[in-house]
Amino acid sequence: MTTMDEPELVGDPDLVTPEWLTRVLRHGGAIDDRTTITGFDSSYIGTGQVGANVRYQLRYDGGDGPATIVGKFASRDPQSAATGIQTGTYETEVAFYRTLAHTVEISRPHCYLAALEHGTANVVIVMEDVAPAEQGDQIRGCSVDDATIAIDEAAKLHGPRWGDPTLKELAWLDRSATSGGLVGMLQFVWDGFVERYRATLSDASLEVGPRVIASVEKMAAYQPVALTPIHYDYRLDNMLFGHPDRPLVVVDWQTVQLGMGPSDVAYFLGNAFEPEVRRGCEEQLVQRYHDALLAYGVTGYSQEQCWEEYRRSSCASLLMAVFASMMVGRTDRGDAMFMAMANRSAQMAIDLELFSLLGS
Repeated sequence: MTTMDEPELVGDPDLVTPEWLTRVLRHGGAIDDRTTITGFDSSYIGTGQVGANVRYQLRYDGGDGPATIVGKFASRDPQSAATGIQTGTYETEVAFYRTLAHTVEISRPHCYLAALEHGTANVVIVMEDVAPAEQGDQIRGCSVDDATIAIDEAAKLHGPRWGDPTLKELAWLDRSATSGGLVGMLQFVWDGFVERYRATLSDASLEVGPRVIASVEKMAAYQPVALTPIHYDYRLDNMLFGHPDRPLVVVDWQTVQLGMGPSDVAYFLGNAFEPEVRRGCEEQLVQRYHDALLAYGVTGYSQEQCWEEYRRSSCASLLMAVFASMMVGRTDRGDAMFMAMANRSAQMAIDLELFSLLGS
């Protein structure tokens, strides 16, 4: 996944040098050939479960460039890194920045270099630093105003390529052939999930989980009205708010795939709010999302269809919490985050009568 003029791949943050960063930023168009990075200070940022993010504060000679940039590498945790390889998340994020990002309008970091060695955790993405924007807090949740911005950005991802048949040609994006394996694992993973987290799971989660397992074949058999690129992990921890020029920047494109657009909306709203807040705003926000799709020229997709697909996705955050929590290294914050996702999403599935819709 490299071209002749690209810098060599450096997938270990301990091996990053000023000379290499100079080549990266020249390649990415951030500095000219007269400008050289003479040194840097580095620090880890965030608490990524599958990736390790490093901020570089740069010193220059011969010209100017970005004051800081961010390098994203594989996780330093062996279990999490192995998960990134097995699930294809490293390859997916590199492919997104190289082949898809420029065709959609969602706000994301500008990428200077994205490269990896196939089938390994030897991966690097070097991108702009969007500080002073601050990461959303999955556990605390967000305001309705911030959620409105996130819903608008979701439409900017989905609308430009809505129903585009050429997307099926991107094997890294169309992962429908591998979904059956995850379905088959659900019962086993659920049992371990409950054993580990029973004390902090809500009654709603304990009720909804087995019903989802019983309905998973019906859910998997559903054919969306149209397919589009979806983030698939569209939540507050993957969003940066408050940049002076961009109110929201969406990060962590390791899970992007083909799917139905409202699933990102349901995933986000299902874990960004406590149930009582979500109930008061979700219909208006889904309507706003649908209106934005129509503004992109989407046709043959009614508000009723949009709302139904939103309901069909109401357990999405619960499913992600089940799988992700059992596949990455544990942290206290990670556990609290997964519980918030699971419990809020389970209540959403009950509120929206998911199983009545599925006929199960």
